[in-house]
Amino acid sequence: MPVPTVPSVPHYVHPPPTKEDLEWADLPIIDFSNASTPEGRAVLTPQVCNAMQTSGFMYIINHGMTQAENDRIFDIADVPFSQVPEEEMKRYVSDIKATGSYRGFKPRRIWEIDNGVRDQLEHYNTHRSITKLQSHPKALQPFLPEMRAFTEYTHNKILTPILQILARGLELPEDTFANFHGFDDESETYLRFMKYYPRPEEDEEKAKNVWLKGHTDIGTVTVLWSQPVSALQILCPDGKWRWIKHIDNALVVNIGDSMEFLSGGFYKGTIHRVRQPPVDQQGCNRLGVFYFGSANADVRLKPLLESPVLQRVGVVRRFDDDKAPTMDQYRSGRTAAYGLSPLTKKDNVVEEQIIHGVPVRHYN
Repeated sequence: MPVPTVPSVPHYVHPPPTKEDLEWADLPIIDFSNASTPEGRAVLTPQVCNAMQTSGFMYIINHGMTQAENDRIFDIADVPFSQVPEEEMKRYVSDIKATGSYRGFKPRRIWEIDNGVRDQLEHYNTHRSITKLQSHPKALQPFLPEMRAFTEYTHNKILTPILQILARGLELPEDTFANFHGFDDESETYLRFMKYYPRPEEDEEKAKNVWLKGHTDIGTVTVLWSQPVSALQILCPDGKWRWIKHIDNALVVNIGDSMEFLSGGFYKGTIHRVRQPPVDQQGCNRLGVFYFGSANADVRLKPLLESPVLQRVGVVRRFDDDKAPTMDQYRSGRTAAYGLSPLTKKDNVVEEQIIHGVPVRHYN
């Protein structure tokens, strides 16, 4: 049989991993080899649920994608930034504040980080269906079938087993959370390609080396493909910021606000930030691939009180159940406001804004 051919694309070469002696976060490494079976998920449940109750972050290995497939998606991920002419890029810029959606391009310098310093990151976002709700620049069009295959695999073989395990941890029917995440729903579970660019030293000083303020994610589960430029840090339970270490062909997975709300605080949305890379990686671009899981648009983000676990341990709320926003309300409200709306300073570290009655904090 003939071997299927794929469109050619320039190979993206990552910088080498840092050799600096950094304080790394101690995160569990979860082997997903058997996550496709109920028996395998039952074995993984204590490990995954403990991670999501404590650090809120974990690594996943043996998830079914090869290193070659990993390399290929990073090659494609760089196309929107290196192969799309500036004039064409402008036609696909998302009006984030008006629409509450990231679909399309987010250009650099639209968010204020601190002391007048604006961001130096671009991202390109597409609904997981890839072609159902948006069109794409010409340079990306040859790769749309591969992007669709990638989102289908990520949704069905990675996100769904995670959701099934999290439901098990609450002693709910295994598909409880998975049923909230229909692949064909128009909610903003999306694929993101993102690229950070170095900043002038004077901006680093003004922004205290922070590239993206400390925050929790909007959705339920975030899947990040590990890449070697160290910049991601999490706020650990002891109050210290620690670095996320690169592991070849691993996934970095974390819980977002929406899962914290649905789980009544049982699972934790961990605060994380992006800062200037260590000395031996300064001056490098940082390319990322993400899959941001969100519940269906009409899911109301209130605790699943039918959980026997929540009935035993109690519920931690950030708002009254009868005032719980829908997934679409919370997502669009936070998206439209981020970096574009004023924040209320609570102290020297914390700034806050209210989104559909929910206090949302940023950590600087």
